[in-house]
Amino acid sequence: MIKKFVQLKLPAMTFVFILIFIWGAISESGAIPQFILPSPGAIFTALINILPVLLQHSVTTLSETALGLIFSVTLAIILAILMDRFVTIKRAIYPVLVVTQTVPTIAIAPFIVLLFGYDMLPKIILVVICCFFPIAISLCDGFSNVEVEYLNLMHCMNATYAQTLVHLKIPFAVPSFFSGLKVSATYAFISAVVAEWLGGTRGLGVYMTRVKAAYAFDQLFASIFFVSTVSLVFVKVIEFAQRKMLNRLHLAGERSPY
Repeated sequence: MIKKFVQLKLPAMTFVFILIFIWGAISESGAIPQFILPSPGAIFTALINILPVLLQHSVTTLSETALGLIFSVTLAIILAILMDRFVTIKRAIYPVLVVTQTVPTIAIAPFIVLLFGYDMLPKIILVVICCFFPIAISLCDGFSNVEVEYLNLMHCMNATYAQTLVHLKIPFAVPSFFSGLKVSATYAFISAVVAEWLGGTRGLGVYMTRVKAAYAFDQLFASIFFVSTVSLVFVKVIEFAQRKMLNRLHLAGERSPY
């Protein structure tokens, strides 16, 4: 176990330590003023000092992220089922979904804020806009990639579409669903932070705009590190849920009398 961990993680950890060493050397040398590029030590100290404040602001950002992901998953599942069931709907909606992802979120964010105000609602809407697309497309592809032999078997058993969906397509699409969900989880938290830059009273994005305006770049870098860490935790939680779900499906398949 330890040997495998070292083989997998040691190269990446070594590279990160080299980058941190170079960063610290440049900062300490004075080539770039430290108020512009703080040293890693100064950023770590700032992170320890402002951690209680970051945790307070993260409650708002996490709430926006969680609600946005819930709505994203719900909308993605509905769209994926509709596109799988009706080819006409897929031909009509799929290109529109692709086009929505070509529009920069930061460009439409001010318009959404003007429409819905500075509360949580516009942030949740922006999270949904950024996150539902990967889930919907991954899930739709998962439904489409079921082997024809299994579909023919369900057809021979006179199974309805709902029965085929529940007993065949959804179990086959679980890996694809979680692949899209992991991508969306990475976007979700960052999207909520970016949305908070445009206005609000609480949240990590609001805090980051304040410390940037005060030229407290050590706190700004510490906030960025905190946001990245939380995003990675989101991905790890989803990977854990994916393993549990796949193990349960595998056990269910072994216990099936068929």
